[in-house]
Amino acid sequence: MALVVAQEVPTSSSMAVPHGPAGVGEARHRMRNQLRIGGVPDSVIDDAVLILSELLSNACRHGRPLGDALAGDGDVRAAWSVDAGGRLTVEVTDGGGPTRPVPATPSVTAHGGRGLNIITALADDWGVRDDAHGEVTVWVVVHDDVHGHRREDFATRIAAPPVSALPDLDFADAFDDMD
Repeated sequence: MALVVAQEVPTSSSMAVPHGPAGVGEARHRMRNQLRIGGVPDSVIDDAVLILSELLSNACRHGRPLGDALAGDGDVRAAWSVDAGGRLTVEVTDGGGPTRPVPATPSVTAHGGRGLNIITALADDWGVRDDAHGEVTVWVVVHDDVHGHRREDFATRIAAPPVSALPDLDFADAFDDMD
């Protein structure tokens, strides 16, 4: 006789991540495992993990650690949840910094500055929340309904429409004057 024990799958998680690159991999791994166990589609999980990485990198690069720790010490907080409606939200909280999180316009050769643009392309919504203690939380709605339907992959979502779908584009006109 086999005994089956029901295990509740966590719908949310929060963890302290070292202020620096050391804990990013652990946070990504934990998120991936929990979301997979929760039945979230892999394409949504991939987006969520990339978003978490970008948010943690930004928090460590531009924000202070939580509390009174010096830069390079202390932690930032990573959290994610799937609510009853199936909406997946990712949040990263740091101790604030000298600038506000806003998308940048980096040069083609820049080594950074694309993180929030990537998040904007992947997410359904995102924003910044300040609290009274100086902490700053960047929140991202990765997907509005992770259980209702499968999300298309990133390449499909950002692909330009086919030329045939552009009604005002007629290549024949371009050759009329060539006689």
